[in-house]
Amino acid sequence: MNITRIIGSVALTVGLLAANVGAAQAPAGAPAGATGLCNDGTYFMGKIKTGACTGHKGLKTWYGTPSKTASKPAPAPAPKTASTTATSSSSTPATGSKPATPSTPAASSTPASTPAKTTPAAPTKTSSSTTAQAPGGGPGLVWLNTASNVYHCPGSQYYGKTKAGAYMSEADAKAEGAHPVGGKPCSK
Repeated sequence: MNITRIIGSVALTVGLLAANVGAAQAPAGAPAGATGLCNDGTYFMGKIKTGACTGHKGLKTWYGTPSKTASKPAPAPAPKTASTTATSSSSTPATGSKPATPSTPAASSTPASTPAKTTPAAPTKTSSSTTAQAPGGGPGLVWLNTASNVYHCPGSQYYGKTKAGAYMSEADAKAEGAHPVGGKPCSK
């Protein structure tokens, strides 16, 4: 057998073994395609370890292959310049001078990138401008927010749109002890 073939097959075998180092085998009870076990007992099915099990108390065990981002070398620290050395030696900068900013390292052929952390989208609240106005109302009537005891004038942002409220005349709202938004009554 040719020596180059032997070296090639050994290199291929070593490469395949090295690719699986650090990856644990999924247990028999795990669903097909599981790449991680979360701390709350649920399984993660994604391919990227970063951000796995977010919202499930974190990652307990990773079964997938090691992240490609973890194998990239860290960027080299910026070289110190005379201006950064001078300002870093004193605890407070001199009056009128700005602290020096470190220079950006030169771009290399393999840029190190930090993957963006993914967070689940927060549930959207319905704004009062998109909430449907309660039926009724009209000229001469204000909307009394019964939860806050504040009344809103016709045409205003919250007119007929708060969770709890009722239409009534401005005089009736004042008689119930309510006050206008911002202290400005609707009638002049």
